[in-house]
Amino acid sequence: MRPATAQQAATHLDREPGTIRQWARRYQARVLGRASREVVYDLADLATIEGCIWRGDPVPATAEDRDELRNQLGRTAA
Repeated sequence: MRPATAQQAATHLDREPGTIRQWARRYQARVLGRASREVVYDLADLATIEGCIWRGDPVPATAEDRDELRNQLGRTAA
């Protein structure tokens, strides 16, 4: 798990922070905690959500399902 605020994730994924927060709310992205007043998300989970949206695939319903998808994609890429 790679922790990232919405701003950090937005920079990494080349999106707006509001888009990241919207995805986090819509798809129940994994929350790792808080840094001051900002929510800290799992960047890998957000990147998986972004990848599904980009490819036009359905976004898995849970963070655990997205973990499994990431593992499957990693195995097929290797």
